[in-house]
Amino acid sequence: MDRLSNTVRPYAWGSTTAIPELLGIDPTGEPQAEMWMGAHPGAPSRLTRTAATGTAATPAEQPLTDIIAADPERELGPATVAKFGPRLPFLLKLLAAGAPLSLQVHPDLAQAKRGYEDEERRAVPIDAPHRTYKDANHKPELICALTPFDGLCGFRRPSEAAEAMAALGVDSLKPYVDLLGAHPEEAALREVLTAILTADPAEMAETVTAAATAAERLGGAHAPYARIAHHFPGDPGVIAAMLLNYVQLQPGEALFLGAGVPHAYLGGLGVEIMANSDNVLRCGLTPKHIDVPELLSIVRFEATDPGILRPEASPSGEELYETPVDEFRLSRFDLSPGAAPVDLTRSTPQILLCTVGAPRVGTLDLAPGASVFVPSGETVEACGTGTLFRATVVA
Repeated sequence: MDRLSNTVRPYAWGSTTAIPELLGIDPTGEPQAEMWMGAHPGAPSRLTRTAATGTAATPAEQPLTDIIAADPERELGPATVAKFGPRLPFLLKLLAAGAPLSLQVHPDLAQAKRGYEDEERRAVPIDAPHRTYKDANHKPELICALTPFDGLCGFRRPSEAAEAMAALGVDSLKPYVDLLGAHPEEAALREVLTAILTADPAEMAETVTAAATAAERLGGAHAPYARIAHHFPGDPGVIAAMLLNYVQLQPGEALFLGAGVPHAYLGGLGVEIMANSDNVLRCGLTPKHIDVPELLSIVRFEATDPGILRPEASPSGEELYETPVDEFRLSRFDLSPGAAPVDLTRSTPQILLCTVGAPRVGTLDLAPGASVFVPSGETVEACGTGTLFRATVVA
């Protein structure tokens, strides 16, 4: 078992205070958006292992990617390697949104493979701004709130979206209101999103400005759209956001985001876990490239309940967030002083993250924001006081 040293990503939408407050350190004044825990090649966690250097064994800090590559079956376990290959199939994060993230959607596995192979065949550079598929994997996600957390998740019923738009009293929104009421659900959502994303930019900017002014005046259920427009003035994603369910999570509640479901995080601190992929198709709230035809082929145009998840408790004290994917499994342990140690041993690899208190994991004392990597099959117990999140796989 190894304590992890993790990279914090300074994306512009990140909170300047949330992650530093959790870690108990002074803010730098710069945004600190995500702390990555895992073996993503873009920013792998680092750990100290004793490695042979010349004739002497010397402790040295190494990326988790290198540790796994050196002996995948030892670190991940035979079952995990057989199912997912010689790589850690998930990425765990602390995510701190101080401003809205881009409105986005992720492909399913077949779509990701097709899109990646197509762009490889056309020799689109992997770092090109218009490149859509960075790998051949899907990217289901789960976000669990540590603080009150709000976001957008999935389409709401067209009648609800039409009512919200009509209440703004903006003439240029009336065609969208009419479309939402004139067609079956799937066709209505598809036509309106297509119209929003292909509208004349100057005309759309005027519509967004008028809608934002009205949303700010009305407040209440319209207030989130005024806040979004403050960060993204003139962006068509502000209008697209009105097609989606607005969701407010309380600490401990979670959202699962499957393939084809449009979503955006708006604000708050949470624990996020996802399949180890970079495939994102953006719908708005971003200056980055939007591939409208490809996006429309990926989005699932169906109204859905966002489905707020609450953990299911087991006799062992583990509280599990159930999801329909095998690449990750997220659960939580609330440890009490004086209680018997909790056995966390598994045949799959684990990352354990402390978010509250000062639990002891094996021989290591953890503080909020500290994490450890536990190789497959390694015996590990936890005790003390605090909250631990466990990230692993279903293998």
